[in-house]
Amino acid sequence: MVHQISAEHLTIEKVGEIIYNNCKIELGEDAKQRIKRCRNYLDKKIERNGEPIYGVTTGFGSLCNVSIGKDHLSQLQINLIKSHACGVGERVPNDIVKIMLLLKIQSLSYGYSGCKLDTVMRLVAFFNNDIYPVVYKQGSLGASGDLVPLAHLCLPIVGLGEVEYQGRVISGAEILRRKRWKPIELASKEGLALLNGTQNMSAFAVWSLLQAQRLSDWADKIAAMSLDAYDGRIEPFTEVVHLVRPHKGQLETAARMKEMLEGSQMIVNSKPHVQDPYSFRCVPQVHGAVKDTLRYVKSVIDKEINSATDNPIICPEEDIIISAGNFHGEPIALPIDFLSIAMSELANISERRIYRLVSGTRGLPSYLVANPGVNSGFMITQYTAASCVSLNKSLAMPSSVDSIPSCQDQEDHVSMGANAAIKLYKVILNTERVLAIELFNAAQALDFRLPLKSSPKIMEIHDEYRKVVPFILNDELMYPYIELSIQFLRR
Repeated sequence: MVHQISAEHLTIEKVGEIIYNNCKIELGEDAKQRIKRCRNYLDKKIERNGEPIYGVTTGFGSLCNVSIGKDHLSQLQINLIKSHACGVGERVPNDIVKIMLLLKIQSLSYGYSGCKLDTVMRLVAFFNNDIYPVVYKQGSLGASGDLVPLAHLCLPIVGLGEVEYQGRVISGAEILRRKRWKPIELASKEGLALLNGTQNMSAFAVWSLLQAQRLSDWADKIAAMSLDAYDGRIEPFTEVVHLVRPHKGQLETAARMKEMLEGSQMIVNSKPHVQDPYSFRCVPQVHGAVKDTLRYVKSVIDKEINSATDNPIICPEEDIIISAGNFHGEPIALPIDFLSIAMSELANISERRIYRLVSGTRGLPSYLVANPGVNSGFMITQYTAASCVSLNKSLAMPSSVDSIPSCQDQEDHVSMGANAAIKLYKVILNTERVLAIELFNAAQALDFRLPLKSSPKIMEIHDEYRKVVPFILNDELMYPYIELSIQFLRR
């Protein structure tokens, strides 16, 4: 399957489909013409215009007043990429690197950046050949675009840096030699076009949204299983309750919980307890708020990945080249932080349900083990979930409230959106772990209710889960089952 890069709207779901179905991409004819038209316009503008153009005939940042001679314009761009490749820390995962490549290609294809066609085509070739530039997580301030990670992303096209190819890390020069490709000779403005932009932040955000939507769906299913296993009440999910406070996510979640529990032999039983704890009773309010947050964040990131975010912006039709601030990450830094808070809460309420399941109440054995004492059962699974939740609370502290001036105070306010994106990535993984642990506990608790059964939908999940994770009779090594539970949520 081949996806054609064009001006057609690129959805977040489409990005996921392209990346995880291993699709190839190609530039549409219209995209090629827009790229050529913009480059031709820029070349002519430089030739006939004596006035300085930021980053094209001048230095960068606080060096914007230093004019560069025409014979040094290409060297200026290669020097930019070299000097900005200052990444540190862990590597960005390959699937996110591939999203970065796709989003950079998409942004350049609009024809407002001044890249040459062969430069964009080389990025396409990297994408289609599963060549993953080695990019490091830390270094971007999220303001002049993601300068540091995007420098590492683009180093290999000029024969520098490193890539991962067929499972091995090799130099940028080596991958060009193997593929018999010549290093790209950067023209004026191309270094800026490649390095300015929000594709690092946006790639993390797209990946996180794809995972968050999956985990939000699982959270409802797992919560329904936990509720039934805990002998919870169905009344809090009655529609009229939510119609008088009609938040969309709340209404959706209440309806989903009722649907999931339809046909349960346990939910219809008479209950001696009048109320359930908030972690069960308030699932619509909490899970629903997460859904509403996801909708908002998705709407913002959707706009971002369909935008030109480098600098200066070149508009051939209007005959203008303007140095402005489209690379500033603030529009997405705030929502990325918001999503971290929401996903942290999804894990938070999940851990509380885990605690209730192992608490030895409502007819369930302490720590969900038939013979407590000699066996500790599921005692420590709750500790692990609590550890993940506690770390999430620290990670949910917004990065976007911080700013450290840089570039001799020329770049005096930055978004720190890249740090927000890195934290969101960690929050997503922790939330997945907590939900997997809740499923591990909920399935165990449900088996103690036999011969009564939950609803057909919940029992279907339970039975599929039991094909990979067994009922725990006596103490066993638990960490392999937690990992199997995580993998189950990814199926």
